[in-house]
Amino acid sequence: MTWETVIGLEVHIELATQSKLFCSCSTKFGAAPNEHVCPDCCGMPGTLPIANKKAIELGIAASLVTNSRISPVITFDKKNYFYPDLPHGFQITQLFSPICRDGYVDIVTPNGNEKRINLMQIHIEEDAGKLVHERDRTLVDYNRAGVPLCEIVSMPDFRGGGEVIAYLEKLKALLTFAGVSDCRMQEGSMRCDVNLSVREAGSNVLGTRTEMKNMNSLSAIERAIEYESQRHIEALETGSETLVQETRRWDDAGGMSFSMRNKENATDYRYFPNPDIMPIVISEEWIEKVRASLPETAHDKFTRLTTQLGIAEAEAKIVTGSKNLSDIFDVLTGRGVTPKDAVSWIVTELLAMETGENKSYDDISIDSCKFADIILMVNNKTINRTVAKKVLLLLYTDDIDPAEYVAQNNLGLVSDTGVLEQAVAEILAKNPKPVEEYRAGNEKVLGFLIGQVMKKTGGKADAGVVRGIVKEKLLE
Repeated sequence: MTWETVIGLEVHIELATQSKLFCSCSTKFGAAPNEHVCPDCCGMPGTLPIANKKAIELGIAASLVTNSRISPVITFDKKNYFYPDLPHGFQITQLFSPICRDGYVDIVTPNGNEKRINLMQIHIEEDAGKLVHERDRTLVDYNRAGVPLCEIVSMPDFRGGGEVIAYLEKLKALLTFAGVSDCRMQEGSMRCDVNLSVREAGSNVLGTRTEMKNMNSLSAIERAIEYESQRHIEALETGSETLVQETRRWDDAGGMSFSMRNKENATDYRYFPNPDIMPIVISEEWIEKVRASLPETAHDKFTRLTTQLGIAEAEAKIVTGSKNLSDIFDVLTGRGVTPKDAVSWIVTELLAMETGENKSYDDISIDSCKFADIILMVNNKTINRTVAKKVLLLLYTDDIDPAEYVAQNNLGLVSDTGVLEQAVAEILAKNPKPVEEYRAGNEKVLGFLIGQVMKKTGGKADAGVVRGIVKEKLLE
């Protein structure tokens, strides 16, 4: 029998606000436990929520980039369940009138086909806190409690892990370029719940569904889908276990999922409208204002780079695949670096630096204005590319001033032809055998001789000028 895996996703995105959803506490990541809390964060009696306008605008932006139908009036509701890191004893979320419904995201599947992933809705809600388990006790950190999230709920349109990864990467690009979120999975600002079932191929009836919650690694998500799919298939084929609707925890180190609790239904949460938050009207004027503020999308930028600026598709894909690299590209070109030079330096030099840090593209931090200065010094023949690569590494690791460092260390380009001719003469005199081989027709030794001259000049000579002088002297 042939089986088909059916997957739906609930993706939680931390919105890029500076304050929480219903109070003025900071959302900055990495603070000491319970540093960013107030009576509202702690669920104290008598506190009242005040909606964050910026969070609503980011929700509108998320709706626009996912082609969703924005609700003219939105409301907030109470989702009742008790957990130690949910200080109010309920979560403020949206059920009855979420910010949008019926969107879609187009992806390219691993086999190269285009596919549309339909969205059921996007809703805004507050995050819970964090539990810290220490031996025989559990501590609660409320810094994350009240941080604004948008939850993007897809239809069960995925048929494998490859499609899921393609969707998450596309969603990340859409949201980061729009400024909705930084989508840093390692910091928890993008998390994914995977709802999975298996059915006989060709059937329209969904199988028993299990959910794996709060996954924040693309590789772990793909492994979890493969494992859970095989577990379902084996259960259906052999009767080794009875599948039940439940929430499961994925153990990436062990490569297995484990049962956590029975899966709740909406009725279990006893949703009801939150009487403390008035309905919010989203006018067409407000929507258009947000739409006008949206920057160029990753797809539009890729198209512009490849069709208008002549950038190779492979390089354009790298630059537009990361909001951080795209921003670096914009600064370089804004400082006078040509688009082709900017892409070349990002792809072949910045990303190839041996720093031992193995950072993702989004975590690369460099002063892009100083980076542009280095490139322009090469173009102006102040330094050569060899020196520039060394200066670039020092800029990345120590944030040096490139021009000042070049001047203090006498790294400027040696362009005095008299000095270069003298250096070439000395190298040719010390290497008679390669000279004879070149004059006998072996042009491969030319690179060796040029390299020796560059070494003698401390790598500061103009390699093109050196090549011309060496060839001229060899013909004498």
